[in-house]
Amino acid sequence: MQFEAITWERLTDALADHLGGLTPADGGPWLKAAVDGAPAARTREVAGRLADALRLRGRTVVAVGTEGFLRPASLRYEFGKEDPDSYYDGWFDIRALWREVFGPLEPGGSGRVLPDLWNPATDRATRSPYVRLPAGGVLLVHGPMLLRHWFPFDLTVHVRLSAGALERGTDAGAKWTLPAFARYEREARPGEAADVLVRADDPRHPAWTGLRGQ
Repeated sequence: MQFEAITWERLTDALADHLGGLTPADGGPWLKAAVDGAPAARTREVAGRLADALRLRGRTVVAVGTEGFLRPASLRYEFGKEDPDSYYDGWFDIRALWREVFGPLEPGGSGRVLPDLWNPATDRATRSPYVRLPAGGVLLVHGPMLLRHWFPFDLTVHVRLSAGALERGTDAGAKWTLPAFARYEREARPGEAADVLVRADDPRHPAWTGLRGQ
């Protein structure tokens, strides 16, 4: 696999231009894109840059972070607070993401997306209002382990960290999650599944594989 050095600015522009030329695969009026990666990969920042670039190109964007769709603590911690398998299989409310985010953007859907559902700090519902995404708008989802749920993305970007970089970048209190990310690499093979693979071991000097198929 060949990587080419690139700046975040050039990468963002390339992704935004590519998205601007795509037609939704499901025939609906909305594009859906993912920025996948561990918290240490700073996917929120990558998605934020891409959202800004799309808005400059006249697109309406709704950005959704999966940290806003955690399950209640009683379910997340059912097998303890530091169980990697629970993190992998049970921390994120995948059904709610389908129901509140992807379902409304199916062909003929309402376009009303819920940007977040659960506040892990208070362990209560956020009660955020729905946001209507107009035709031609882009849903941009960011967070970890997105490429194992068959979400209907039109473009997927995986921000990869080597095992060493992932361990160095992960907060001490979250290092127990590292086996879950190793499992994700083994089982989902996000580097092969993603349309765009970005290497970000040194966040100052990213590299990418280009847009596959081009």
